[in-house]
Amino acid sequence: MMWGWGGNIGIGGWIAMGLMMLLVWGGIATLVVLLLRGNHSGGRGLQGPPDDSERILNERFARGEIDETELAARRAALRRRQ
Repeated sequence: MMWGWGGNIGIGGWIAMGLMMLLVWGGIATLVVLLLRGNHSGGRGLQGPPDDSERILNERFARGEIDETELAARRAALRRRQ
């Protein structure tokens, strides 16, 4: 007996091998995509989008909560911090 060498694995074996190959290649593709996405952060690292704080400032200015000089001062402070 040859212990599987040249033997017939049947349709179930072929289906299992095909599914395993899909899982392997899908995992590799997922890793590549995640690695490429991580490198396109624009040089900002893990800080997150800076426009969120500026958006809040703009909304407060639009509602009349702060005036133009305070808006400019806070915006300048945010940009110095980043």
